[in-house]
Amino acid sequence: MYRGKKVAVIIAAAGKGERVGGPLPKQFLDIGGEPMLARTLRCFAEADEADEIFIVTGAEYTERCRRLADAYAPDRVRTVVPGGRERQDSVYNALKAVAAECPEAEYVLIHDGARPFVTEKVIEDVLEAVCDRGAAVACVPMKDSLRMLSDDGSSRAVDRSGYVAVQTPQGFRTDVIMRAYDMAFAEGFYGTDDAVLVERSGHPVAVVTGDYANIKITTREDMPMEIRTGTGFDVHAFAEGRRLVLGGVEIPWDRGLDGHSDADVLIHALMDALLGAAALGDIGLHFPDTDEKYRGISSLRLLQHVMALLAENGYSVVNADVTVMAQRPKIRPHIEAMRDNIAEALGIDRDRINIKGTTTERLGFVGREEGIAAEAVCSLCR
Repeated sequence: MYRGKKVAVIIAAAGKGERVGGPLPKQFLDIGGEPMLARTLRCFAEADEADEIFIVTGAEYTERCRRLADAYAPDRVRTVVPGGRERQDSVYNALKAVAAECPEAEYVLIHDGARPFVTEKVIEDVLEAVCDRGAAVACVPMKDSLRMLSDDGSSRAVDRSGYVAVQTPQGFRTDVIMRAYDMAFAEGFYGTDDAVLVERSGHPVAVVTGDYANIKITTREDMPMEIRTGTGFDVHAFAEGRRLVLGGVEIPWDRGLDGHSDADVLIHALMDALLGAAALGDIGLHFPDTDEKYRGISSLRLLQHVMALLAENGYSVVNADVTVMAQRPKIRPHIEAMRDNIAEALGIDRDRINIKGTTTERLGFVGREEGIAAEAVCSLCR
């Protein structure tokens, strides 16, 4: 409730988010380990002013939204509404649901599901202005200089002091926003946002100060970067009659490493680090030694498969550092070729790959020249 009046919140989450890309619409992509829409939903579920929450989404994602609502805002979401072709169609569907299921709501807040960083202060400030003026929108002053383009390709400077960037939530008395939407659809008019429709209906829209952190996730560059770190460790024993392959480089030696694949212990440690950073299991899960299709396979091919898994989940490699523990042979002459192989498999610059060798001063398994061990550390960004 706000000043004794009931408040309905519409969270618009029916867009496809094609400019962000990914396997799902952007509002379902993870930010900080949870779906973007869940963060947005929680902002309003934790606000005392919000009484009833209506989520509007694509028809094929209504069940997914219901599960999110149950997990992140139990008992706060009134219903999930199937959206329409355009944002305006979707919000209109939600407004009609508000009128049918919550007719006592005096005020309506409309917020983009892809603005997951809204604060309760912004919500309160918008509601205060709505209570006083009937319609209000959160805005922030323009930071960048502005220029207006001309048809001939030239441009001229524009005084930015008279312009603001529009955010959500946008808030309205219920009767004001319903009248504006009814008028727009009766006349076949589509606007860029809800405030445009209200202004067009003849009702002035107040401006309140928003928050620069209250960004809308529109492109992949808008997604906050998440950095993850992973470690990997692997050991293989020497075996007669096998090739010695490290980092995809065949090294002349009288023995190779025992294993189901080519037993490239360096690549195996790196793959486990990459998979671990992305919480995608380990190489035993993805490439079991009971599967004949992996017998003798180049570990570089497996590394390419790991990289494809990372890409599918939105990760890219920042860097990797691998230490090879071998009493003999010396790997230094082969390090640059190894870096080239790994960089090509991962699709990144070689200066993000570091490889170093060490002995164990003739101690232990490695020191007795019974095999080779490798340890890897990597960072991923998402």
